[in-house]
Amino acid sequence: MLTRRVLPAVAASLVVVTGAFPAYADDGPDIKTGNCDFISFCVGVGVPGGGGDSQGGGSSGSGGQVSSGDDSAPKCTMEKMDPQPPPGSVFYQGDGKIVYMRSCPDGDTATLDNAVAVGVEPGEDVPAVDPAVLAQQAVDKMKLTGPDVASPQGTGRYVVGMPMWMWVNESPTTFGPNTASASAGGVTVTATAKVTKIDWAMGDGSTVACTGPGTKYAASYGKQESPTCGHTYNRVSAAKPRGKYAVTATSTWTINWQVTGGGGETGQLTEIRQTNVQVAIGELQVVR
Repeated sequence: MLTRRVLPAVAASLVVVTGAFPAYADDGPDIKTGNCDFISFCVGVGVPGGGGDSQGGGSSGSGGQVSSGDDSAPKCTMEKMDPQPPPGSVFYQGDGKIVYMRSCPDGDTATLDNAVAVGVEPGEDVPAVDPAVLAQQAVDKMKLTGPDVASPQGTGRYVVGMPMWMWVNESPTTFGPNTASASAGGVTVTATAKVTKIDWAMGDGSTVACTGPGTKYAASYGKQESPTCGHTYNRVSAAKPRGKYAVTATSTWTINWQVTGGGGETGQLTEIRQTNVQVAIGELQVVR
């Protein structure tokens, strides 16, 4: 049967003790994945519903909460300790048991403050791979950022009553598409991310929602309004802090993922990123 031991904040001791474990214990299914350190468990194996002994809570990225067993509990990850802990260790679970570290997200990371040592009898099933955890790992590999704002620019010169054209530069990390995969326990999840909306808070109380990157302005357009993403200021920015409007471009990344090895499960995540720009708006100067 599974046995569990709650581990208090033991990050420092884990680093010291695990490095000294002799590799003598019986082997078991190796479900380790990712690169881990003493700050967080970067693993990709989920634990199905754990009931009342789940530790902590939180969300996976900004794409919403992920759960273990039900929608209100945090999803947990699992990593086999290698080498296995010896008798007398705080992590030891008993003779013949293979020890795994189970960790549940707390905020944006899974930390040792909410880690649990799990002992698995030889031949007993190890908790299954959770595709949603692998999907979030794939997203983390993408290094998604806020919009790369091409216009407006902080160094630009803009005037009241003149249509402003807003657009962003497109790249895999700032707009997409961006694809990455993560694997564990024979399961591979591939995720593809793309910005589906950019909300512009213009600093004057106005908000503009744009469903694409916007249209790049050319002199031939004259005083036309942008056909896809634009705004017109009605007041100068002189009274604002530093004489500029604080513009915030918020991108919504939609990530579709699917299991490409084992199960065929699919799902969707959402990530939010922001970029800030300071824009000066002045009066039109007429030269006589």
